[in-house]
Amino acid sequence: MSRRWPGLGGRRDLSTRLLLAIVLVVVVGGVTAWVVVAVVGPAIFRDHMTHLGGATAFATLHAEEAFRTASALSLALALLAALLTSIAVSLFLTGRIARSVAPVTEAAGRVADGDYAARVPAVGMGTEFDDLAEAFNTMAGDLGRIEVSRSQMLGDLAHEMRTPVATLGAYLEAIAEGFEQADAPTLAMLRDQVARLSRLSEDIALVTTAEEGRLTMRRTTVAVAQMVADAAAQATGRYETGGVNLGVRVAPTAEAALVDADADRIAQVLTNLLDNALRHTPTGGRVDLMVDRAGGAVRIVVADDGEGIPAEHLPHVFDRFYRVDTARDRAHGGSGVGLAIAKVITEAHGGTITAQSEGPGRGAVFTVVLPVARDGAAG
Repeated sequence: MSRRWPGLGGRRDLSTRLLLAIVLVVVVGGVTAWVVVAVVGPAIFRDHMTHLGGATAFATLHAEEAFRTASALSLALALLAALLTSIAVSLFLTGRIARSVAPVTEAAGRVADGDYAARVPAVGMGTEFDDLAEAFNTMAGDLGRIEVSRSQMLGDLAHEMRTPVATLGAYLEAIAEGFEQADAPTLAMLRDQVARLSRLSEDIALVTTAEEGRLTMRRTTVAVAQMVADAAAQATGRYETGGVNLGVRVAPTAEAALVDADADRIAQVLTNLLDNALRHTPTGGRVDLMVDRAGGAVRIVVADDGEGIPAEHLPHVFDRFYRVDTARDRAHGGSGVGLAIAKVITEAHGGTITAQSEGPGRGAVFTVVLPVARDGAAG
């Protein structure tokens, strides 16, 4: 149901408020001027007439009365002109303001109803109104992108959960009806599906927590070379099973480099990058894990000679649930969240992560850049 938004004509709209304010200013100014004319002016005029000499008391009184009458008439005409001008100016200004605010009100109502394409045109009422229109348009655009991302994420999350949930339901039903036995292989398969759901929920929670700035980290000064060696050692078994060669190279300039980081979080980044490279590198292929120094930063590079990434997909590879090849990636077991996790953890450490590829079939290169705390030799 469409949400109703009140217009400007409320109990006391803008034009009424502006007109009352101007009238109040005119009235206060008029009363002040009237007091000056009626009390101060004649006294000063009488004092001047007295100092002139030669004027009788009657003449002075008559001149004083004439001064008072002329001043009052002039003041009344001036106040009337000021009041009429103020009313005209207030009506003109409120009309312009109302016409300028109306598109904002209409656009806000459309956004509230879910139309994030609503935009406010430039109104030419000064920088304040232009800034308001720009801020509103930026907000509407951001809300639109967030809504698209939310809808896509919910759809992808539902798709990710559908397969393990359906598998669990089907096997449990088959076991209950006696068509399947709860033997060791079946129970192992059911545990795998439960573990898949558990990992998915943990990954989503981690990404959400990190994006909201609530990621808990226990930072210490750690050696980059040691973290890389540990990540490679943990991945060796998976690479041998997949028939993919894993090479590790640490540049001499980076051997003693230390970073201020949560070792477990950075290990998760490296694990996700290595697993991603393994999934997209065919048997007999090669993945290189390299570390070098670039000024005050250390670069960790994971390069493979696998499937590669088309250019149009590169800007989105770190989005949640984004897949270059949906069917193939799901067959490989990826949830589509690993690279998103790598990105949020890296950025939480003040670093950056980028992806490069020369195209399909030409491999991919992922580069993590972290600020260096100091060199081990110097510490």
